[in-house]
Amino acid sequence: MDIALIPPDDPIADDLAAVGALRALADQLEDSAVERALRAGWGWAQIAEALDVTRQAVHKKHLRRVASLGLDLRRRNNG
Repeated sequence: MDIALIPPDDPIADDLAAVGALRALADQLEDSAVERALRAGWGWAQIAEALDVTRQAVHKKHLRRVASLGLDLRRRNNG
């Protein structure tokens, strides 16, 4: 982002920066919760239901990261 485009001390810019920070925090919390759920034996379908998204969406978003952690991702109950 070109910082020169944002006027200094702009409250709207502060609001948008806060939204961006909250999104980043929410992503970190989701990553952690999905990892814990998989370690506890939850399936992708259970995780997706808890997050109110499709199984495909949660799988696509998290598979590569959790696979790199060495988690056993063989077929689990309910997905």
